[in-house]
Amino acid sequence: MKSTQIVRIKSIADFHRSKGLPAPKHPLISVIDYGSIECAEHISASNMVLDFYNISLKRGINAKMKYGQQSYDFDEGVLFFLSPNQVFGIEPHPDQTVKRTGWMLLIHPDFLWNTPLAQGLKKYEFFDYATNEALFLSEKEEATLKGIVDHIQEECVANLDKFSQGIIISHIETLLHYSERFYQRQFITRQKSNHQLLARLEKLLEEHFANEALASKGIPTVQYIAESLHVSPSYLGGVLKSTTGQSTQQHIHEKLIEKAKEKLSTSALSVGEIAFLLGFEHSQSFSKLFKSKVEMSPLEFRARFN
Repeated sequence: MKSTQIVRIKSIADFHRSKGLPAPKHPLISVIDYGSIECAEHISASNMVLDFYNISLKRGINAKMKYGQQSYDFDEGVLFFLSPNQVFGIEPHPDQTVKRTGWMLLIHPDFLWNTPLAQGLKKYEFFDYATNEALFLSEKEEATLKGIVDHIQEECVANLDKFSQGIIISHIETLLHYSERFYQRQFITRQKSNHQLLARLEKLLEEHFANEALASKGIPTVQYIAESLHVSPSYLGGVLKSTTGQSTQQHIHEKLIEKAKEKLSTSALSVGEIAFLLGFEHSQSFSKLFKSKVEMSPLEFRARFN
């Protein structure tokens, strides 16, 4: 079966043209009324990649968005974030009569050049979340973000001066701060699903460390764990930090140390043999990690049981 071709859109102006919109007032930043984009009567599934950031709140998209094997139906309004070079897919639904509302904020990386946000944007992990991990907003939260986006739009269409970039950057930072707050709220309000995710994580780690093939497979990576749970590494880390205070890597190490203690206290295996069985290539690496977590060497721990 022929794979869907990936369409790359290099500039915000190109994006405007592809949607039949007037040229942007500023080449490096644009706010688009999602309802103003005309939907073609016949449109096929496609994969796209943008060379700029896209923060969007959309209602009535009447399509399925995809990241890799994950998909999400936009039957209700959600906020999602795209970084440059992220591939995403669109599978339109046949019915194109649904009223579409919302906004899109497009930001080219060059607009952020030589500003603190150029590097600071990387700390907002939700740009690495998959679409099915999008942010669900209350009406009040949605209104808050809409107000900020309206201010950005006002600056974009006004006569640009030496203050414009700084003011727009400030509004973008405020938008991201609120988004971070709202994501933390979502982690709390979705405790049931988060605890289900934690239960699946514990089961996965238990099965992995109980497997005799661990020596050949090696210690599970954060990427492997996230893929097995069908979430992005960043989202998994966000949920874990919010609910347990630990990172995914810390959870992996915790389970590893638990198994190491079990073998040290109940078997006559050497430290090197235990390290090998737990997926370490070098026993020194195992001993170093064990001591950092338990505050004693593997042999010192074993001596407590003799």
